[in-house]
Amino acid sequence: MEPKTLFDKVWDAHVVEKIEGGPSVLYIDKHLIHEVTSPQAFAGLESRGLKVFRPEKTVATPDHNIPTVNQHLKIEDELSRNQIETLTANCKKNDITLYGLNHPKNGIVHVVGPELGHTQPGMTMVCGDSHTSTHGAFGAVAFGIGTSEVEMVLATQCILQPKPKRMRITIDGELQKGVTAKDLTLYVIAQLGTGGATGYFVEYAGSAVRNLTMEGRMTVCNMSIEMGARGGMIAPDETTFEYVKGREFAPKGEDWDKAVAKWKELKTDDGAVFDKEYTYKAEDIEPMLTYGTNPGMGTGISGNIPTAEEVEASELPTFKKSLEYMGFGLGDKLLGKKVDYVFVGSCTNGRIEDLRMLASLVKGKKKADSVTAWIVPGSKQVEKQAQEEGLVEVLEEAGFELRQPGCSACLAMNDDKIPAGKYSVSTSNRNFEGRQGPGSRTLLASPLTAAAAAVTGVITDPRELF
Repeated sequence: MEPKTLFDKVWDAHVVEKIEGGPSVLYIDKHLIHEVTSPQAFAGLESRGLKVFRPEKTVATPDHNIPTVNQHLKIEDELSRNQIETLTANCKKNDITLYGLNHPKNGIVHVVGPELGHTQPGMTMVCGDSHTSTHGAFGAVAFGIGTSEVEMVLATQCILQPKPKRMRITIDGELQKGVTAKDLTLYVIAQLGTGGATGYFVEYAGSAVRNLTMEGRMTVCNMSIEMGARGGMIAPDETTFEYVKGREFAPKGEDWDKAVAKWKELKTDDGAVFDKEYTYKAEDIEPMLTYGTNPGMGTGISGNIPTAEEVEASELPTFKKSLEYMGFGLGDKLLGKKVDYVFVGSCTNGRIEDLRMLASLVKGKKKADSVTAWIVPGSKQVEKQAQEEGLVEVLEEAGFELRQPGCSACLAMNDDKIPAGKYSVSTSNRNFEGRQGPGSRTLLASPLTAAAAAVTGVITDPRELF
């Protein structure tokens, strides 16, 4: 038998039909939905007189547009309220599991899926959200889809999808102290650029990747989309099985043993061929920070913004325009630059480990008065855990406030917007113009780098604060 990649094994096992010279009909094991990209899909079904084909395969949670303060009160914003009421009505009508606002299992869709055990190795998973690639950390083929495709999956539990090419990114060696999974992924994106993986599904491999926790792996896979990839995945191993075991929707008893035996086969065979391969050394990575208006414009924290000579002539005009928006100059150093806002949260870095990381650095220190800090857990479960572990206490003593779960300031869709012209060090995944609010200026970073900026009021190397 011809050796196969991990991606091929999962994809091929889900192909219902191949269309000659066209896409494949792919069966979907788990469909995640939220309040923003599902209303039109349900309306489309209704207009065609169709029912949801397999409601038990769909799980819903509002996240993008919910407030992160006073969630027990009626939502003031009419659009948000309408979206959440519509999702609630659609789920009730179609018998779909919904973790609504204030439900103990509510949270960001890509945080909730893994923590409840909905996400499992070898699955195909989709959601009307680009960061669905997060679930690939479990060895699942997971990708974001558009609203018309949400409708297609609701109606048929299948999707028409062209098969992407395969890429492997290997990172060997040991990450330095203070360097996180977020720095690893920002480093790779800075190397490849935002279009470097367009048309590919990426498998991350190597000792540095294997040494990451599940939460770190989710951060890496989450941002695959930022270099143009269709998704990212990591082969499941003991770390994966340990994480999934005992979660609410994970297999139990004999079923668990059978599942693990099957999951152990989910790895790239020796001799399997990738369309493209890249290799990096973990030792080369330091805490990373973006300085521009796409996630590929990143540098190590001790580095400089490139000079005119270091940028390709054809790209210089857009490069300069991006820096102008950010209020930075060619060749500038980022260390010491003033910070106005710090946001720790999102489907990239809103898990319990991220909050632990933040707390470890701010413990015994005080937040700078000039900084507004929003610390937003990724789910109600994370919020509860942060309280039980005493993290909330540590943060409050340092002058921080833990808000309620939601997508929050990752995207300017809810009330948590960064004001125009202000600098935000953010643990989210995108730094496009206006992404965190019209005219806002976003520097993407790890929870440790965000914590360092929060306590000093300027861009600071977190390693200096240990």
